[in-house]
Amino acid sequence: MGHTSESTPTVLALSGGIGGAKLALGLYRILEPWSLAVVLNTGDDLIHMGLHVAPDVDTIMYTLSAENNTELGWGRAGETWSFMEQMGRLDGDTWFNLGDGDLALHVRRTELLSRGVSLAEITAQFYQAFGIHAHAWPMSDDAVRTVVQTADGRTLPFQNYFVGERCEPAVSGFSYEGATTAAANQHIIKALADPGLRAVILCPSNPFVSIAPILSVPGIRDALAACQAPVVAVSPLIGGEAVKGPLGKMFQELGQPAKNANVLSHYTDFLDGFVIDDTDGHEADSFGLPTLVTRTLMKSLDDRDTLATQVLAFADGLGGASAREAAGSGG
Repeated sequence: MGHTSESTPTVLALSGGIGGAKLALGLYRILEPWSLAVVLNTGDDLIHMGLHVAPDVDTIMYTLSAENNTELGWGRAGETWSFMEQMGRLDGDTWFNLGDGDLALHVRRTELLSRGVSLAEITAQFYQAFGIHAHAWPMSDDAVRTVVQTADGRTLPFQNYFVGERCEPAVSGFSYEGATTAAANQHIIKALADPGLRAVILCPSNPFVSIAPILSVPGIRDALAACQAPVVAVSPLIGGEAVKGPLGKMFQELGQPAKNANVLSHYTDFLDGFVIDDTDGHEADSFGLPTLVTRTLMKSLDDRDTLATQVLAFADGLGGASAREAAGSGG
């Protein structure tokens, strides 16, 4: 019997947008159809022009369906912008770009939400419409929003910080509004408890604004800690710099060096293995847990496939929660 959309995934990947999407694509390409489930960050979601926009959910969808805009790094390939041009002509809000094809997605999502369809159901429908044979699970159907606290005393919704102010304000902290009362997507909790799960991979995404929102949802972090499958994180840093995005800057502004050890510190309670770039190989012995040193920079499709293959092989050689417990008890 072949795999179907009803199949239980064997690999779970937690991912933010652009950086994480590269490894998610590699995993998707090397695994059997429906073997991969991607846990999607919805902390970036926003209501814009009355529409529910879900940037990370859509970035992963465009990437897995090979419809992503590789020149811009976000949005859809072959996008047109007549809607935004007309919006500008009418003196409308143009700080957050919505392409014409992208817009259809947000209109449809908003329409379905207004009818009481859940974000999880809508996401599954959309991914199927884009021909993707992987499970895609928003972390929660409830609104959890990443808020950036700035050094000058402001609180900025993530997209206002990221797009509106181009990550220029110095950050002093982060909060995840709505997290304490949000319910985790139950597919995620079930998958983490499934004895058939092969591995959990944290893609190379920003720990503050891509992975932390997912972990802020009650139940997810505990389920990761209890997971019997090996849990492995791929660092988004190479030589003290993020490949893309403001992570290096964030670390500095928070008074922490932009080092792999500080990425690792976000995950120590549930991690079994860590993956870092060759550039940082000299740090590997200092982490206190199994570390794979390899090339993590993904420029080509081959790079994505190779890293995905290496990370899974590395995970296959590790134990999960039971090994963590034994190590913790000195056994």
